[in-house]
Amino acid sequence: MAITIPLNELWQLLPTDVFRQGFYPLDEHAWVEQRLPAHWQQHPLFEHYAGKMVYRQRFTLDDYQVQAALARFSQETATHAPALRYWLRLNGIFYYAQSYLNGVDLGRQEGYFAPQEHDITAWVEQANTLLIEVDCPDEHDKLGKRLLTGVFSHWDCIDPATNPGGIWLPIELLVTGSTHIKEVLIHTERMSETVAELRFQTTLDATNPHDALLRWTISPKNFIGEVQVIEQHRALAQGTQEIQGLLHVRDPQLWWTHDMGFPHCYDVTLAIIEQDTVLDEHTCTVGIRQFTMKNWIPQLNGVRFFAKGNNYAPGDVRIASMTRERYEYDFQMARQCHMNMLRVHAHVEHPLFYEIANEAGILLWQDFPMQWLYRRDVVEPACSQARQMVRLLYNHPAVAIWCMHNEPLRVADLADERFSTKLATYFSTFGWNWNRSVLDKKLKAAAEQIDQTRPVVRSSGEYPIPLVRKGTDTHFYYGWFSIYGPLRDWETVVRRFPHTIRFVTEFGAQSFPNLESCHKFMDADIQAINWQHLTERHQFLPNIMAHWFNWRDAPSLEALIAMSQEYQVTINRHYIDRLRYYKYRPTGGILPFMFRDTSPAIQSSIIDYWGQPKRAYAAMQRCFSPQYLFTLLEHDRYTAHTMIDLPIYVVNDTHHDQAVDISAQVFEPNERSLAHITRPLLLPADCMAMEIDRLRLKLAESGTYRLVLAMHDTQGTTIIEQDYAINVD
Repeated sequence: MAITIPLNELWQLLPTDVFRQGFYPLDEHAWVEQRLPAHWQQHPLFEHYAGKMVYRQRFTLDDYQVQAALARFSQETATHAPALRYWLRLNGIFYYAQSYLNGVDLGRQEGYFAPQEHDITAWVEQANTLLIEVDCPDEHDKLGKRLLTGVFSHWDCIDPATNPGGIWLPIELLVTGSTHIKEVLIHTERMSETVAELRFQTTLDATNPHDALLRWTISPKNFIGEVQVIEQHRALAQGTQEIQGLLHVRDPQLWWTHDMGFPHCYDVTLAIIEQDTVLDEHTCTVGIRQFTMKNWIPQLNGVRFFAKGNNYAPGDVRIASMTRERYEYDFQMARQCHMNMLRVHAHVEHPLFYEIANEAGILLWQDFPMQWLYRRDVVEPACSQARQMVRLLYNHPAVAIWCMHNEPLRVADLADERFSTKLATYFSTFGWNWNRSVLDKKLKAAAEQIDQTRPVVRSSGEYPIPLVRKGTDTHFYYGWFSIYGPLRDWETVVRRFPHTIRFVTEFGAQSFPNLESCHKFMDADIQAINWQHLTERHQFLPNIMAHWFNWRDAPSLEALIAMSQEYQVTINRHYIDRLRYYKYRPTGGILPFMFRDTSPAIQSSIIDYWGQPKRAYAAMQRCFSPQYLFTLLEHDRYTAHTMIDLPIYVVNDTHHDQAVDISAQVFEPNERSLAHITRPLLLPADCMAMEIDRLRLKLAESGTYRLVLAMHDTQGTTIIEQDYAINVD
């Protein structure tokens, strides 16, 4: 079988102005050491470095771990020893990499997320020196970017001093027999209650033609079930070749989101065998499932469902530092918030993220790492890397949708609110632009060339324009960015252009983290806070926030936190209430912005960098409740002595009927009860929003009234409680 040997964690680093084709000082004192994987800015000497870096690693085949691996290889092979092949695997490097082994140029690599393998059998020696020249330049032209790093290079939610450069995933030495498995792609072709048909495509590299046995072992990964073995005989040619075929799985257990069932995962292992000797072996996680979108309403395994979730930014701006425990916490918080989908926002995440998503039962809207505008010579590398992304993540059952570009708009700095800037952004949004109309079409075609089983969205945030384009999903920042306008203006847009809310993948507003977290990156005394520093390094948008409430008058940091978090809750509930009202008419999904901070920040997140939920998390948890009870207030303020209508709506997202008891009560400003209704109700499975009652009231005096809504199950357990403020002048 194949043996994977991670090269030593401790590497040598040398910053340089010019790469020297592998020739660098032998003097050990010229180099510094860093444990990998890591970004070079995590080293205290390179905290603000952006440029070129040389990495050096020395290893020998006499190393204990190499010898132990080779001994294990020989024990697991049959009577005759196979010819060994050595492969160097570079799993992830930001962004350009040129590798040299013992002075031999292994070629240039571009792209941060796609693994690269090099056959080094002819050049590996007992003692080896591996040099990797890494370049990750800053993107200075924000309106014509070249690096395909998405949010890591240009984003309003990241410290502009951050450079992601470095070896962020392990470098590995692979040892195989004469035939190597380079790739295995598997998807569900057909399925029934008794059998599932999986189509596979595998790429093999053989040093010589031979007859081989392909042994497939299909094992339950996260549940108890039958292990199935399928054997196929194939004649292999010399060199690289693709083999396709079908695998039939008995008694298939389907992959479901956590709210619809259980996310059954299988480990599928392919072994290439010659004369009872395993030449190579490859294991991947597979789920038996089919996902489709019809008119932007998702279906999983033929069952319609309502998508609820959030935008997932990089787990950490230093993505190399992410761990299984941190991802598991994030997915646990997402599940507890009733989310069944996350949008991987304009980047490709750490491999651990996708494995945990599979087992957590949360679907992923996967963005290609492109955001805002790029120059025209990016087409070829972008299409190549788009195909690489699809192949890399192809087998993961959690990955449901490909999206090729986030907001192909003219954006350089979101804090720039000049009229000329707004005008340029407006025309790039609604007019023709090369990125959306040419580049993104090519990227969509590149993804569809590899994967015909998933929907492919050419660009995110593309508004429909009658007689011009159908549009895609949409982003709304009414009530935040002034270019959109007040929150109530959004309702006018929805009434006139209902297609704009078919699938909404961004909305939100900034808020400060909780007090304990704020103390970690700003002064506790509001008078001593360096607001310019928070603006430049921690993504605070003071002028934009000031459009909606006078945060500068906050008497204390605690008051400012409460003020900003309350506004964020108001914004999110306003959108979610109305989108849940329009469930399937036409809305198919809601993915607000965003889930968690990637660094200490004032952002639109509902969970801060240290994993502490803001008030918006609990509010969104209520708003995403599977059985939801709500109203839609027609105005922000009402006039005394006028009649108002308070419609009471319910919606059920679960796929079973639910018996509930519902109550609605209106309290006057003095907390005296003005009106009260209760009623039992049977909510149909996966129903759209229904009006179950309507209160008509004359509010006689000015002040703040409260509408208190509650829903309980038949045992009296609270499903949801919430209240709405009714302001009367």
